[in-house]
Amino acid sequence: MIQNDVKRCIADISAMLYENYQKEGIFEITLGTKLPKRTEIIEVVTELRRLMFPGFFGSENTAYVSLDNFAGSTLAEVYEKLFRQIRTALQYHCDLERGAELDRQAGELTLHFIDELPRIQCMLMKDADAVMEGDPAAKSREEVIFSYPGIFAIFVYRIAHALYSLQIPFIPRIMSEYAHGETGIDINPGAEIGEYFFIDHGTGIVIGETTRIGDHVKIYQGVTLGALSPHKGQELSGVKRHPTIEDNVVIYANSTILGGETVIGRDSVIAGNTFIMQSVPAKSRVSSTLPELRLKTAKT
Repeated sequence: MIQNDVKRCIADISAMLYENYQKEGIFEITLGTKLPKRTEIIEVVTELRRLMFPGFFGSENTAYVSLDNFAGSTLAEVYEKLFRQIRTALQYHCDLERGAELDRQAGELTLHFIDELPRIQCMLMKDADAVMEGDPAAKSREEVIFSYPGIFAIFVYRIAHALYSLQIPFIPRIMSEYAHGETGIDINPGAEIGEYFFIDHGTGIVIGETTRIGDHVKIYQGVTLGALSPHKGQELSGVKRHPTIEDNVVIYANSTILGGETVIGRDSVIAGNTFIMQSVPAKSRVSSTLPELRLKTAKT
């Protein structure tokens, strides 16, 4: 009797789910196409981390392994996996026909991305230097690379941003959400972030898609660089909705800065728990004591 009840229940629920599938066209994928594979994209992130920081996250011992051979073999693996996922993303998202044209576009985009890797590696080492310069608790660059969640989040952001800049669908966001899950740091791959970027502690940081951040910026945990309530939704796609943070700015914990027209001027310091929706001139010290906002411009 119980077995019959289970079968009947499963049959009823499956029928309702099938009805929902039919209502939502996104579940009906054209024969021969499929979505990118999240697990393989994470494998690409892992391989790129080994490539950027040889000897840190793999089994290879760089005392014995030739680094040029290591770079070549790792790049070959990255190319093969990333090419497959880019090809899948293009076919699904852009409705490209299967065949030579799809292979050509996927191959060109993968090579363009790989061409960016030396520049990205140089930026990552500058990010590690920023930690050493800004955190007295950091004992070495090795410790920073091994253990700082901020560096991992920035690493994933920088590779995801390179893919985003090539207008590759799906993959950049899958990467950024992977880093978000691992670190609690949410950096949209569309954000533009300069050199020597330092995230301290990091948990709860949110950096929106159209944010622009200059060089030598330091951000603490809980900071939000966000948009004002986007009532128009998709109408605002491509419009600058998030703030601009100029060079040499420090933003302390749990501060919120909103709006596409909001600019935090260079050499400013934003105190913790500050809520900002208006631009701040260069060399300012901003703090909030409810219900008023105090802004003091340093003398030049």
